[in-house]
Amino acid sequence: MIFLKSEAEIAIMRRANIVVAEILAELATRVKPGTSTAELEEVAAQMAAKHRARPAFKGYTVAGKTFPAALCTSINEEVVHGIPSRERRLKSGDVISLDFGVELEGFYGDAAVTLPVGEVSEQARSLLDVTRAALAAAIDVVRVGARVGDISAAVQRLVEGRGFSVVRDFVGHGIGKSLHEDPQVPNFGEPNRGVRLKPGMVLAIEPMVNAGGADVCLREDGWTAVTKDGSLSAHFEHSVAVTNNGPYILSEL
Repeated sequence: MIFLKSEAEIAIMRRANIVVAEILAELATRVKPGTSTAELEEVAAQMAAKHRARPAFKGYTVAGKTFPAALCTSINEEVVHGIPSRERRLKSGDVISLDFGVELEGFYGDAAVTLPVGEVSEQARSLLDVTRAALAAAIDVVRVGARVGDISAAVQRLVEGRGFSVVRDFVGHGIGKSLHEDPQVPNFGEPNRGVRLKPGMVLAIEPMVNAGGADVCLREDGWTAVTKDGSLSAHFEHSVAVTNNGPYILSEL
């Protein structure tokens, strides 16, 4: 079922997403060689507590598996759901995806960004640029009367047109009083297909793009998804409200 949010509810979601955006912005200043992913986790959890917001991912359960952290830290070939660790330290040349969400006043916020660590390769820079551009292209077609397939097609067209591949095993989603709501928002598909967008819908749009092939697999921890061919992956995400005036990016500072 798709839940349409009132203006008052969207205002609450904006507050939740500002918390997410501020935390991701602070984490970005700490992404440097030598930093452990556990240090980033601690900062995210502490900042959320100061805002009286509950981290959305910690304790999230799927198929009997419970995610153990507040922050997802996915490095290089890790696509999504990487688990922070004191042993894992960033190195120059890495790329790291930070995915974070909170629940505040009964509503959720969710966003992600992929960042370079020190000096990165030309391929890595291009991957980040293309994934960021794919998110912008997707948001640009969020209009009342458009369809979810228009969002999906915009991502796929841009990504594949630049020689990269779109992850198909994970998709964007509706968001509101639950972290994951209908409709699903794939990053591939045909235009003019799927659910028609209406005012009050809020979508977490999140292109996940690989430098190599699209196939992914899970590590033994049951959470961390990695590219099957070991290629680099990037992930950008915004929570976006559908309004009569166009897209309203809730997770943008």
